[in-house]
Amino acid sequence: MDSSEFVTLRKRLKKTQKQMAQLLGKSVKAVHSYEQGWRTIPPDVERQMLFLLSRSFDGNQKRKPCWTVNKCPTERKKQCPAWEFKSGQECWFISGTICEGEAHKTWEEKLKVCRKCEVMMPFLSADPS
Repeated sequence: MDSSEFVTLRKRLKKTQKQMAQLLGKSVKAVHSYEQGWRTIPPDVERQMLFLLSRSFDGNQKRKPCWTVNKCPTERKKQCPAWEFKSGQECWFISGTICEGEAHKTWEEKLKVCRKCEVMMPFLSADPS
């Protein structure tokens, strides 16, 4: 996540810098630094912001679980934490999921795949208004 995406997501959440800092458990100065590009946005902050955004997404819209979207074979599903924990709509939040045939080693690698996935795209591209 870069600084402009951080600002965009904060605004989509309709939060001030101070409110965002409180939600993230960070200082207002840290949030300001993320937005100015002075600090790299840590993976835990990105994950928390994406989680909050996903929870504010229109819950009336029924989303398919990842294993259905990606047509995962039974053996892959049995190895995947998203299947184990019945989190097919929040699979992007869970490390170690078997996406594109393998578990990715880092959050950054995982999110590159997730951002292109039909499971995550709706709340990333939804109109904030």
